[in-house]
Amino acid sequence: MYKNLIAALCSFALFFSSTFAQTTGPSKKPLKVGFVYVTPRLPAGWVHQHELGRLALEANLIKQGVAVQTQFVENVSEGADAERVIRDLAQQGVGLIFTPSFGYMEATLKVAADFPDVKFESITGYKTAPNVATANARYYEGRFLSGIAAGRVSKSGVAGYVASFPIPEVIQGINAFALGMRSVNPNATVKLIWLDTWFDPAREREAAITLMNQKADVLAFHTASDAVMLAAQERGKMAIAYHSDMRHVAPQAQLLAVTHVWGDYYSRRALDVIRGNWQSTQTWGGVREGMVKVEAFGPRLPKRVQAEVLRLQRAMAKGSLQPFSGPIFDNQDGVVLARGQVMSDEQIAKMRFLVKGVLGSLP
Repeated sequence: MYKNLIAALCSFALFFSSTFAQTTGPSKKPLKVGFVYVTPRLPAGWVHQHELGRLALEANLIKQGVAVQTQFVENVSEGADAERVIRDLAQQGVGLIFTPSFGYMEATLKVAADFPDVKFESITGYKTAPNVATANARYYEGRFLSGIAAGRVSKSGVAGYVASFPIPEVIQGINAFALGMRSVNPNATVKLIWLDTWFDPAREREAAITLMNQKADVLAFHTASDAVMLAAQERGKMAIAYHSDMRHVAPQAQLLAVTHVWGDYYSRRALDVIRGNWQSTQTWGGVREGMVKVEAFGPRLPKRVQAEVLRLQRAMAKGSLQPFSGPIFDNQDGVVLARGQVMSDEQIAKMRFLVKGVLGSLP
């Protein structure tokens, strides 16, 4: 009798364990997601926005009950160091690697060729591979709106622009800012200084001071620190924050901030990997997609100008306002785009000229 009872209990236990295993399946390992940062993590700036994106990815997936682990390596220079760090992440079993800097593009492609099962996201790059996607934001949309704000408040009609490298993304921003400024002040000019670096606070500050000494009363920049904002604050001038809200260092100088937001994109791409839906895509999102916005208005920007900028931002989101609409002339008085025409994405992506009103040249 007891033998029969024990046999029945063993059969039941075997059936239950088998059924439970079929129901729950084997426990899945969390997806490891890696990030490579071109500067140290700072309270604001380019890397700060991507760090916010990393944290948002973690929070969004954990909220959905999805297992994920993220890690990062900061202050990685472009070139050989980038390749070494990206390769090390892949060798550690990281399944999705984000490389947010234009100069990481070639290193990302090289490592990706050796790790076909790892997914890579080249942020601001333009070359793809079967396991390499690209993504960027239409920063120029926010630049155009910030130029309008600058044009409304500048007393001298002169803005200064501290630029990093003469790549299309940077050139787009310079031109859009100048077009926005000149749309409300046709005589406005933008003085330009190139630095050929993303991150050098001392040189960024020096360039800002030089521009202010040349009658620029509003500054803009495409570099990775807050040095330009600090210089404008110290001199009592005005400035457009880039990447992040920088009122914590320039409470009186900041007119507004042109920011970019990565959390939704990063979360979506991680989920694609987990669900097996990831594909090599090319994403270019702007105001419409919520990836770029103007916000964080400062006290020196009149309320009427704030309202104007926000109204135009809504129009841009609906597609009724295009920054690169004709007529557009280059700063040698050549016709770039005829009246009534709108520049195509292909033309914008390959931009290699400076618009009329920009005082400077391309290296």
